[in-house]
Amino acid sequence: MAETARDIDQTGEEVTAEASSKVVYLDNYSTTRTDPRVIEAMLPYFGEHYGNVHSRSHAYGWTAEKAVDQARERVSSLIGGQPSEIIFTSGGTESCNLAVKGVARMYAERGKHIITTAVEHRAVMDPIRSLERDGYEATYLDVDNSGRVNPDSLREAIRDDTILVSVIFGNNEIGTVQDVAAMGAICKEKGVLYHVDACVGLDTETIDVNEAGIDLLSMSSHKMYGPNGVGALFVRRRKPRVRLSALLDGGGQERGMRHGTLNVPGIVGMGKAAALCSELREAEKARVSGLRDKMQTAFEEGLEEVYINGNLKHRLPGCLNVSFNFVEGESLMMGMNSVAVSSGSACTSATLEPSHVMRALGVGEDLVHTSIRFSLGRFTTEEDVDHATSECLRSARKLRDMSPLWEMFKEGIDLSSIEWKHD
Repeated sequence: MAETARDIDQTGEEVTAEASSKVVYLDNYSTTRTDPRVIEAMLPYFGEHYGNVHSRSHAYGWTAEKAVDQARERVSSLIGGQPSEIIFTSGGTESCNLAVKGVARMYAERGKHIITTAVEHRAVMDPIRSLERDGYEATYLDVDNSGRVNPDSLREAIRDDTILVSVIFGNNEIGTVQDVAAMGAICKEKGVLYHVDACVGLDTETIDVNEAGIDLLSMSSHKMYGPNGVGALFVRRRKPRVRLSALLDGGGQERGMRHGTLNVPGIVGMGKAAALCSELREAEKARVSGLRDKMQTAFEEGLEEVYINGNLKHRLPGCLNVSFNFVEGESLMMGMNSVAVSSGSACTSATLEPSHVMRALGVGEDLVHTSIRFSLGRFTTEEDVDHATSECLRSARKLRDMSPLWEMFKEGIDLSSIEWKHD
């Protein structure tokens, strides 16, 4: 009999490869499975069509160039832009860095003030903090308890020296979608460049960069069923023409904004992924939101003290961030080994510091550490949702039965004076 590959799970128990292959994947806002149709489109460019896209003196280069041109058309079509406005990068983080730092350095003589929100992804927040250390000034717009920015607060924050506004479209932790069009109109009125981080949500949401007044938009292939290691940045060419200072020096590729040899197989894959999103997003939005609502209802009916984080109206269809009061999130995940999810508290590995997004919502310390993010996607089935819901409820009930705080709560004891500690 052949040996079975084995591993050790977080509880210390042995798990076979066969068992681990049956894990239900509900972590799509971390990364998505590459669609088989995308892989099929990419394969020829690993072998048969292996030319360098920048080799313009022979057929191998011409073939690669044609494939990249088609990918530009597909990616630009997804957001209502033009192919010449698409700059390919290594992923969403580079796209956000290029947008933020590229604008800041190119337009430094006009001003050094940047506006963003308190719920940005670190791919935007960390570059802005880096610029602050170099003498730039940043304003972080507050959000309401559902994670949404009031556009009026943006209008009030813009100054004469403001050169960039950067806003996340759909939040990867809580799913809240911002009113990017309203904020885009304000930026246009004030003559300020406007960047939107749309790395999450393009698979189900429609964004038109012209209608929303967006000047720069970041995209990530692996969040839309394409391969890892490739992304794109929309950079407007007219009204206004946006210029960027490159992060790297090199061969002058990508209109001089992003130097380096292009990843042809990855770009082909991202182009195919974009085409599939354009084709499937409306149907997928309806299907996935239905599965999410089913899961939410099951949690709310199956347990007391369950809270949904994020905006219940303006949200991505696949995101369900849930706080199970009196249940520590990391322990809850360890109790359901057959379901792949993320902790809503998004603690860093070194400090276990709670998520800045949850803090920005004003969520209490007792609930911050009890949250789980379920993110559904294209390959999520109703059976997956049923299994994950059952496992989560089973684990939560077991942990609550072990919680002295839960017993005190049931007895009607006031817990407001108890300090929450997270070890």
